[in-house]
Amino acid sequence: MDCIFCKIIEGKIPAKKIAESDHAIAFADINPVAPVHALVIPKKHIATLNDVDDWSVMGPVFELAARIAREQGLDKSGWRAVINTGRDANQLVFHIHLHVIGGRQLEWPPG
Repeated sequence: MDCIFCKIIEGKIPAKKIAESDHAIAFADINPVAPVHALVIPKKHIATLNDVDDWSVMGPVFELAARIAREQGLDKSGWRAVINTGRDANQLVFHIHLHVIGGRQLEWPPG
């Protein structure tokens, strides 16, 4: 498998790690769109939300995202959790990843 996020999990590719749990890891997005922009991924490789067969894998992803938001003070002002699914949604890496975005006023609609 040639998944860049799996290689980050394995420590084969460096990333600015923000937080980690037993089942998920978070690191800084290399192209941030806000002062806080983290990617939270499950340690188990799953390409997209369409491929999830055991939804318990997503709980730790959301839990870690909420922890990052609290630690960064975003829980006071607001933050966005985004999961792009598929090419038309601009999913560039096919390993589920949740974007934690905040630290500034976010616009709506996003796309």
